[in-house]
Amino acid sequence: MDDNSANPQSALPSADAGSLKVLVVDDTATNRQILQVFLKKLGFRVDIAVDGAQAVERFVAGAPDLVLMDVMMPVMDGFEATRRIKELCGDRWVPVVFLSALDKEENLVTGLDAGGDDYLHKPVSFVVLDAKLRSLTRSIRMQRALDENRRRMQAIADNVLDGIITIDEHGAIQSVNAAAVKIFGYAADEMLGKNVNMLMPEPYHSTHDAYIRRYIAGGIAHVIGRGGRAVFGLRQSGQSFPLDLGVTELSFEGHRLFVGILRDVTEERAAEQLLRENAARLQRYHDAQEEENSLAQRIIDRQMSRQGLSDPSIRHWIAPAASFSGDVIAAARCPDGRLYVLLADATGHGLGAAISVLPVLTVFYSQVEQGYPLGYLVKELNRQLRATMPSGRFVAASLLCLDERNGSAELWQGGMPDILLLDAAGRLKTRFSASHLPLGIVDFDADMATLTPVEFARGDQFVLFSDGLIEAADEAGEQFGMARLEEVLAKAPPASRLDAVRAGLYAHTGIGQFSDDISLLLVGIA
Repeated sequence: MDDNSANPQSALPSADAGSLKVLVVDDTATNRQILQVFLKKLGFRVDIAVDGAQAVERFVAGAPDLVLMDVMMPVMDGFEATRRIKELCGDRWVPVVFLSALDKEENLVTGLDAGGDDYLHKPVSFVVLDAKLRSLTRSIRMQRALDENRRRMQAIADNVLDGIITIDEHGAIQSVNAAAVKIFGYAADEMLGKNVNMLMPEPYHSTHDAYIRRYIAGGIAHVIGRGGRAVFGLRQSGQSFPLDLGVTELSFEGHRLFVGILRDVTEERAAEQLLRENAARLQRYHDAQEEENSLAQRIIDRQMSRQGLSDPSIRHWIAPAASFSGDVIAAARCPDGRLYVLLADATGHGLGAAISVLPVLTVFYSQVEQGYPLGYLVKELNRQLRATMPSGRFVAASLLCLDERNGSAELWQGGMPDILLLDAAGRLKTRFSASHLPLGIVDFDADMATLTPVEFARGDQFVLFSDGLIEAADEAGEQFGMARLEEVLAKAPPASRLDAVRAGLYAHTGIGQFSDDISLLLVGIA
């Protein structure tokens, strides 16, 4: 189930977006609309693409400053689109941030290898996205400033406007230009005739004269004749700063002169340091996030692994779209032997959705253990979710209470696909459609309390599933669908039906990773 309930109006204060343009690439219209509203609120100009191929076209036509890229899309996926976009960038840095439900480590590595600059998991936290956008905006502006500075400095060099200092074979300054005056902070007459080591911090200040003497006597050149050497200069204020220095030697009227062409690279070094610090900070954040996810996974696994799921009447399967599943399956017998089963689907994917269904499991097992009827159980589930879930979050659910002794059952459905009742041969006997809203949306009333009575025979089997199963699509976008599910169920014996559905789904989609959580529960009556 996609999380379309996130509210961009609740984001942090606007990033310093200025006139930056963002290209949003996502094959889901709702996601595109939410991101477009959110980004415009932050002051960005927004362009839209519905798949990877169109993203490349829009990148060429619109020259965006930043790209928010989905991964699983028709025509061309986000990884290939990113590779092509990065090839088109040339020397211009355009960060690409993946927004994807795929959160396995190999997906992150593939994204970074494709040229991506960051990776956020869906459902997207708009607080985190806002912070990322602010950081990227600063980095983009800094990078553009650096690019502009490099172009400016190149133009200065082409017009002999870099700092230029000429010294004689004794190290005395013979000439300086206006740029050198500006760089070091001295007036020209304060430098002329003085030893050039006045412009050098220690230890260069004390060793420079000896270096020149050795070179004049035939020693090896360490700086002379080599362009772009990183050194340090000393300003009139006493501040040491990084320089890019190139020195050439020439003869003039029988004298040996050395011409130094120098450039102050303070801002560039500061930017490089900031980028390194940002990379280290991102790595620390990633490592901490992985550790927290591991702890959360252990906690959630303990909540979901209950003895009732080992009941011989039950077969179940969950395939999460992310590391954590927003689908849950639960089963337990009450003191009088009746079997209660639950299949629930929370909004979204991943950790947020998994946390949303934890209260459902707690209430379900507590109420069944005490033998409460199904109607009361559903009421308590709704009350607990209404009390604990934030606005816009809810849980679709299908619940069954089976009394195998007299062949009767009760069921309740809210926001879920049809429940199927099959006979021993796999033929469809009855289809039960949901008649209630999902849990956690409105307060419980008489209509919400309505249960559906069911009569069943030995050999019958109930089939419960989430919408992720029938909506799973192949590369062409064709969904697995209800008709294909019923066909697969009809051809398999009762004990093999779950495996048959799983095999049929993989054969149809051709993938092992899905865009939505998938869950399947079969309850048989022996």
